[in-house]
Amino acid sequence: MLLGCSDSDVTTLGDWRAQAQFEGVGRSAAASFVIGEVAYVGTGINAKNDLLKDFWAFDQTRNAWTQVADFGGAARNSGVGFAIANKGYVGTGSDASYRLLKDFWEYNPGDNTWVQIATFDGPVRRNAVAFSVNNKGYVGTGHDGTNYLKDFWVYDPTSGSWEKMVSYGGAKRQGAISFVINNIAYVGTGSSDVAKSDWWSYDPAQDLWIQKDDFDDEEYVARSYGVGFAIGSRGYVTIGDGSTTVWEYNPTEDSWSDLGVFEGGSRQRAVGFAINGKGYISTGINGSTYFDDLWEFDPTIEQDTDDN
Repeated sequence: MLLGCSDSDVTTLGDWRAQAQFEGVGRSAAASFVIGEVAYVGTGINAKNDLLKDFWAFDQTRNAWTQVADFGGAARNSGVGFAIANKGYVGTGSDASYRLLKDFWEYNPGDNTWVQIATFDGPVRRNAVAFSVNNKGYVGTGHDGTNYLKDFWVYDPTSGSWEKMVSYGGAKRQGAISFVINNIAYVGTGSSDVAKSDWWSYDPAQDLWIQKDDFDDEEYVARSYGVGFAIGSRGYVTIGDGSTTVWEYNPTEDSWSDLGVFEGGSRQRAVGFAINGKGYISTGINGSTYFDDLWEFDPTIEQDTDDN
């Protein structure tokens, strides 16, 4: 959102501020999910090329990280995470032997334990995308080691089983991003040899994909391995493939707005999540640099690139 009457006094709403540093080792290709006011981040790969299985909880109210139980499965990177009610779920990805995986695990913050659930029914994959709507978790797209994918699957914790849904509306891809607004999921970007800028909505009630407005035709708009999160009735997309521009999506108008830049610096394969009206980005990689920072985005205040 841009406010003001002339070029000299136009301001951009949406400011980034550094928060408590992630207390695990810097990493890329981690998985994350949010339960209540707490975000959970874990797995991934570090600068020594070690795959990880440690997990950390970020408490927004205290602006503090606490280590929780290690992930229950094998150490991995490029997996996915989502939350249903008061449980977190992590699965797929690649292990230390470069073997692609399809196991899935449920985390219970009440007793700090991981329990293996039904194996993902789709093909093995890495760099998939995941989200949850109406107490069900959805996983799709990615790469199976040979082919790009566009199939989508839903997990129902009540039945404890996976079911195949209609495939993604766009082309096959990996490294896409997603967020959910008013029980409608939005999925786009990613790559299948070339970076993409298309955007699609998914209505689980109708099992229907609809193509939406692509990003505006500007440099560095198409991307893969970016980050997306939703705050209220708006969605946000940034970083990935060298871009730090922050884009706000208005689903009512099906339109995109440029909200300045992500102040944490260019990176790929970070995690993004939202808690109580604030968005967050942590970890990721840029060249040989593996990040362990945490940045908070407030869409209600004026951007100030000098406040960190």
